[in-house]
Amino acid sequence: MTTSASVPTEPEDAITTGGGVTDRLVEANQQYAGAFTDPGMDARPVLHVAVVACMDARLDLHAALGLELGDCHTIRNAGGVVTDDVIRSLTISQRALGTRSVVLIHHTGCGLESLTEDFRHDLEMEVGQRPAWAVEAFRDVEQDVRQSMQRVRTSPFLLHTGDVRGFVFDVTTGLLREIDPA
Repeated sequence: MTTSASVPTEPEDAITTGGGVTDRLVEANQQYAGAFTDPGMDARPVLHVAVVACMDARLDLHAALGLELGDCHTIRNAGGVVTDDVIRSLTISQRALGTRSVVLIHHTGCGLESLTEDFRHDLEMEVGQRPAWAVEAFRDVEQDVRQSMQRVRTSPFLLHTGDVRGFVFDVTTGLLREIDPA
């Protein structure tokens, strides 16, 4: 498997001279667009599922779940926790775009396990303004998956809460472990 970490990159001073990672991404897009053909899809996911997961760069959700372009809606944030903005996205996904199932994926070794809500306090001290959002740090990944499942199941905005399942992805084995909601 090749990752970006194993691909040679430009020298560090390229960032200060106008090059850098964003230019690399734009160049990659030019190559992608050169071979791109419109797949003729609309925004409704073929499998009628929304996946909520952590933003961790080690999670290749499409590969791990055997998904193809157009199969699902993917909503990612720090920790994969169900926040008000995730509920917003799921509500639009269900009510406007036809999803019926929700899959929640947290993972082992998550960075939120090493943070606390003191992170917000530290930010306030640094910038002079307290963030309006919660860090959503946790110590027990399984319990946090349960909490996220409960937030989805009890949201008054979601129409379809009967098929909500939660998992922990093991970043060393690639396996999902389902979490009992009880």
